[in-house]
Amino acid sequence: MVEGGAVSTAKKTEFTECWRTAWKTPYIMRLALSAGIGGLLFGYDTGVISGALLYIREDFKAVDKNTFLQETIVSMAVAGAIVGAAVGGWINDKYGRKVSIMVADFLFFVGAIIMSLAPAPWMIIFGRVFVGLGVGMASMTAPLYISEASPHRIRGALVSTNGLLITGGQFLSYLINLAFTHVNGTWRWMLGVAGIPALVQFFLMLSLPESPRWLYRNGKEDEARSIMEKIYPADEVEGEMQTLKTSLEQERAMESSMGKGNVFQKVKQAWGNDVVRRGLYAGVTVQVAQQFVGINTVMYYSPTIIQFAGFASNKTALALSLITSGLNAIGSLISMGFVDRQGRRRLMLLSMIGIITCLLTLSAVFYRASVTSPHISNFESAHFGGNSTCPSYVHAPDASSWRCMTCLQKDTGCAYCSNGANKYGAGACLAATDALKGACRAENRIWYTKGCPSTTGILAVLFLGLYIIAYSPGMGTVPWIVNSEIYPSKYRGIGGGIAAVANWTSNLIVSETFLSLTEALGSAGTFLLFAGFSFIGLVAIFFLVPETKGLQFEEVEKLLQKGYSPFRKQHSEGDDNSK
Repeated sequence: MVEGGAVSTAKKTEFTECWRTAWKTPYIMRLALSAGIGGLLFGYDTGVISGALLYIREDFKAVDKNTFLQETIVSMAVAGAIVGAAVGGWINDKYGRKVSIMVADFLFFVGAIIMSLAPAPWMIIFGRVFVGLGVGMASMTAPLYISEASPHRIRGALVSTNGLLITGGQFLSYLINLAFTHVNGTWRWMLGVAGIPALVQFFLMLSLPESPRWLYRNGKEDEARSIMEKIYPADEVEGEMQTLKTSLEQERAMESSMGKGNVFQKVKQAWGNDVVRRGLYAGVTVQVAQQFVGINTVMYYSPTIIQFAGFASNKTALALSLITSGLNAIGSLISMGFVDRQGRRRLMLLSMIGIITCLLTLSAVFYRASVTSPHISNFESAHFGGNSTCPSYVHAPDASSWRCMTCLQKDTGCAYCSNGANKYGAGACLAATDALKGACRAENRIWYTKGCPSTTGILAVLFLGLYIIAYSPGMGTVPWIVNSEIYPSKYRGIGGGIAAVANWTSNLIVSETFLSLTEALGSAGTFLLFAGFSFIGLVAIFFLVPETKGLQFEEVEKLLQKGYSPFRKQHSEGDDNSK
């Protein structure tokens, strides 16, 4: 999944109990699914921009010619999410989870409307910031609300629905992208339709209660009790209220012991603690590694990557992108079944090995496609008229050695029109104008601006799919699980916050630079670079991240007090239980 939202796992028995409880008390499922729409919005926004960008480039030539502008349109939602997550934490504490979700819906709805009506690229960017603010707030608030409004015995299963809705939202976005490919205003519909689920959730939340934990913490014990009575059987309510009281008393005691300093003082205090610092080594490592394997280049730009592989049609690129999105959703389900059996560390290491293998293979496939791309033919180029041939090709001293990939390099201002008889044969290097694009397509030729005809294109799609299969069950979900377990309870909030900021910041860096990297290094060089980052991540995980499967929080703390070494034997109760 992407790659910026918290995920919880649940044991198989929890899912069985979840369905049984939901059948008896449908109010619980109503709470979880209503709040989980926030996860759907998060996933939808991640996926929809990848398809919308293809058509935004066609409508705004300034975007098509400016790689940085394309990257900014994509990544401004990530920048907004960083701010939204930070502000969302304050709104959560001061005004409650329900208000935070409704504010996120409002921001998301406003952003969707702004983008759908945007007369210029800067307005799309403005709308993306609004959407990002909503995504950032929803990504942290939805699982928190579900967790606090769920019976403890099925909490993991219900919170897992938020993760499923994130990947489901991504898959839905690709379906909607495909649905609007032949509709006037394609990208406007793709981006604008996101406002509908936001509006639905806003009105659903009006009829739902605040989190009982927040109510109790803010002195509204009677309201908290009335909600608990709807969630738990009558004979369990009193016990749950007592548990809630004890938990909040312990929480206040921890806050008191940490003092009332500002956030920077608390970070300094946390860093000065050996256990927390070692926990941060592990937590931040897995979050940064999750992004620098390049996952969000695939989620944000997968149709563009598929065009790099030689599939010029926008519709074909979107259809093939459904594969990556669907596999990501399947991978989330696989993770739920294996993370408590195989362990966090083992899943991440195996995932990283698979990721590196796929990235190296993708690099080789794209390199092969580049060096074997069709030659440029003088005859084919002149076929469309004397002034149609790309000026960069005409004045090039080495024009005889030009291939399709040379024609499409940055700053040439060229496009490639395939050979009329055989698309893999020598074709034309033409000026990139709408008139020539129309003339090329009128002769049933294919117009290329991002990639070239290639017999290995299908291999690129295959290994993109394998990359997702390797990523999703391990590096897709496990980093968030590790961060929920690796810190002492006193520092869990600040530790998780630092790691989450590291994740979002890494996401911003990767999404803001991917297209520029492909122009500077080529697709092959870019995937090779991500393979190098992934290898560094593999080594860091091996040396810094302990196994937390089956360990109580106190046991994790003792493990970090000693200092973790991969060469020191580590034993956990989970090892015994799994035998």
